[in-house]
Amino acid sequence: MKLFNERAGEKGYSLIELVVIIAIIGILAAIAIPTYASYRSKSLDAAVLSDLRNAATAQEAYFLDNETYSPVISNLETLPYNFYRSQDVNITVTSADTESYTITAVHSGSGKIFVLSGPGGSIDS
Repeated sequence: MKLFNERAGEKGYSLIELVVIIAIIGILAAIAIPTYASYRSKSLDAAVLSDLRNAATAQEAYFLDNETYSPVISNLETLPYNFYRSQDVNITVTSADTESYTITAVHSGSGKIFVLSGPGGSIDS
């Protein structure tokens, strides 16, 4: 910082130097915060998608044993299906019968709702 303090005997920083430093920090924060929010949102969505795929696998295993799809998610969380949901992910089986199932999932941090219709269906948001 000697570049800014070239005058002899002067100690500390001038007001202009402090304003410039604060402006630089503000610009960096304006760039970093939206980027962080975007990455956080994508990571929450990835957790939900992963849980939906795992729930679909557990549903198919349940079907092989019972010849119907499970109407509640708690059946899939027991042995031998061992479905485990991520923290703060809420998953519900909205419909299930001998032909198909629909699972809805949402992360409490993002609020984006994902729906999986199976068997073999795609995930819609």
